[in-house]
Amino acid sequence: MSAEARRLGVLVLATLVSYPIGLALGPPWLLPLLNTIPAYALMAERLRAGRRAEAVRAMLVWAAALAVFATTTFALWPRSPDAVVLLGPAYREEMFRFIRTGEGTEGSWRLFLPQHVVHLAAFAVLCLATASAAGITMGAVLMNYMAFYVSSLARAGVPVWAVVLLGWQPWALCRVAAFATLGVVLAEPLLVRMGMAPRGPGRARYVAWAAAGILADWVLKAALAPLWRSWLRALLPG
Repeated sequence: MSAEARRLGVLVLATLVSYPIGLALGPPWLLPLLNTIPAYALMAERLRAGRRAEAVRAMLVWAAALAVFATTTFALWPRSPDAVVLLGPAYREEMFRFIRTGEGTEGSWRLFLPQHVVHLAAFAVLCLATASAAGITMGAVLMNYMAFYVSSLARAGVPVWAVVLLGWQPWALCRVAAFATLGVVLAEPLLVRMGMAPRGPGRARYVAWAAAGILADWVLKAALAPLWRSWLRALLPG
């Protein structure tokens, strides 16, 4: 096993363990911190070594681990995790209302696009100001409340196959991949100025990939959200 594979294995394990610990201890602010610390440490270590590609790969693996472990843990946790997941209940209610009635920001690009732009701008500012430490923590909060919604579909009685296939929408996955990539790139300016990472070429390529993912998020959501709603409406009890 290569050194990189071992690092990624440790990151995946640390991400898995962060969920039962965070849920058991209880404070809502603790879970995203536990999620973030091992991921940020590995990303920063790879950037200090001048290995941007490995840093991006680590963040993509981490994002995938968050999606899988958060959704599974929230769905199977013996008590309702409502009080522990920041913004989780509010996002669940927003999404369930959209599925059942068609009302809300999810179904109209005129409503969701300004919200997405605000999230993107806040993420970028936090990343640039903190070498992505605060931005990645924000990303963990976003991932957790999206996973909370997906797990709530299962808790509400939606079949497991539908939760797996329809819970995490393709546009949300594009957004997650874009933010994970952007978090690495936006950490570099401050790390370089602090003498903690070498200055290297090639960042524009990753910015372009992130921009493509963000654009795909907007286009796919505008095109497919009503269809996704109709499929889930037929499966969501009540």
